[in-house]
Amino acid sequence: MSTRVLAGVLLLLFVLLQYALWAGKNSVLDLVRLRSTLEDLTTQNQSLRDRNDRLHADVVDIKSRLSAIEAQARSELGFLKPGETYYQVIETTAPKE
Repeated sequence: MSTRVLAGVLLLLFVLLQYALWAGKNSVLDLVRLRSTLEDLTTQNQSLRDRNDRLHADVVDIKSRLSAIEAQARSELGFLKPGETYYQVIETTAPKE
């Protein structure tokens, strides 16, 4: 009788440990989810680092060259030099039959 009780207790302990391993707090499922989140955040972080590097290069370029400031103002703000004329070409699409 005591062997059966011991086997039952050991089986119950095994089931509880398996539950804790697979579904409890800090389980294997949590580890998989956290690794996936870490991969996503690492990718996003690298993308932001690349963007930061491009912006830093733009800042250095603008600080060092007057023509870069002019080019930035012309492309982003639409500035014109005195005497220049702005032409906007609007393309129309033919109606579909």
